[in-house]
Amino acid sequence: MTEKKTALKAPKGVPDYVPPTSAGFVSVRDAVTSAARRAGYGHIELPIFEDTTLFARGVGESTDVVAKEMYTFSDRGGRSVTLRPEGTAGVMRAVIENGLDRGQLPVKLCYAGPFFRYERPQAGRYRQLQQVGIEAIGVDDPALDAEVIAVADEAFRSLGLTGFRLELTSLGDDSCRPEYREKLQNFLAGLDLDEATRERARINPLRVLDDKRPEVREQLADAPLMIDNLSGASAAHFAAVRSHLDALGVPYEINPRMVRGLDYYTKTTFEFVHDGLGAQSGIGGGGRYDGLMEQLGGQALSGIGFGIGVDRTMLALQAEGIDPSAAGRVDVYGVAIGPEAKAAMVPVLAALRERGVRADMAYGDRGMKGAFKAADRSGAGVTLVVGSDELEAGTVVVKTMATGEQHAVPLDAVVGHVAGLASAADRD
Repeated sequence: MTEKKTALKAPKGVPDYVPPTSAGFVSVRDAVTSAARRAGYGHIELPIFEDTTLFARGVGESTDVVAKEMYTFSDRGGRSVTLRPEGTAGVMRAVIENGLDRGQLPVKLCYAGPFFRYERPQAGRYRQLQQVGIEAIGVDDPALDAEVIAVADEAFRSLGLTGFRLELTSLGDDSCRPEYREKLQNFLAGLDLDEATRERARINPLRVLDDKRPEVREQLADAPLMIDNLSGASAAHFAAVRSHLDALGVPYEINPRMVRGLDYYTKTTFEFVHDGLGAQSGIGGGGRYDGLMEQLGGQALSGIGFGIGVDRTMLALQAEGIDPSAAGRVDVYGVAIGPEAKAAMVPVLAALRERGVRADMAYGDRGMKGAFKAADRSGAGVTLVVGSDELEAGTVVVKTMATGEQHAVPLDAVVGHVAGLASAADRD
């Protein structure tokens, strides 16, 4: 007797996106990439894994990402490689390696895909997380900072989100950060901190401000803040960013205690948060990273970018009662009764697809009732029906699903007629 094998499951913390939910996933991803393309960002496809040194040097060894969360292993050649935990360091490596920084600046790039962090899975926090990111490299211009932020804001609003807010701060630059770092370390030295936190304060004291433990946060109430210690140049840069955002109509709140989870941020730093998500409220964020390219062996060029969480954004939409997968997977659905009718329907649907109309049909030997149930489930706005009567008359019944209205159209004219209906629906 053959033993029944146990069904396999996805690894813990790795979600599947299957229809119909996957349609919402695509809608969220495409909303961000479309907003980026409209602003001139070109696509870049990044490796899933990189040399471990890239992330240790680029992200920062004091961060939780590098210290605790990376999927790192030795390949068969004994090389240490890491599944990418974030996108900016990989983009910067690719820009340097391919000489994009030697051409027209800024280099504006957009990417999307899975990233990997070993952490405790919970709603919106996965070990394989999905992100869309953009990077603008090579020009330090407050207007560019505002553009990057506005691209994300536009993407969220295009999805119908309204319950989010933009938090903004500045983390200064090399002219003011050393003095502030010393001031913060002196403050932290007087607190009752455990040894691990003291070591973090020694390596990167800003990371301590991100501590979520109540007993630590209480002690940090009077900690000096970077935004109160900006140099004249950094303060002017931050004021210019805010002025551009005001002109663009992008609302924001100043959060002087914001600390992003990666070490490379300088100057403009931001996060989009949604209060409908509970503790994991961030749906995206980013900032400027003035020294990262040089740190990775390239020119001393500035850059700014963001990472938008597709998983988190989908949860935010759910919290607002918005279904991004509500649009049907096809525009037109064909119902053909009998083999001769099917032979007539197949080329009609192929011709519609050539015109950019999404089209499907009831395959197999379904009866009329089952075929129309399939048409309803497809979400198509139009159903085409061909049976023996239509074959004899040389027509196709065109049914508008929203109203139930239907009329016969000559077979040789139905492609143009239905393509016109689909175009009108897109305009609406």
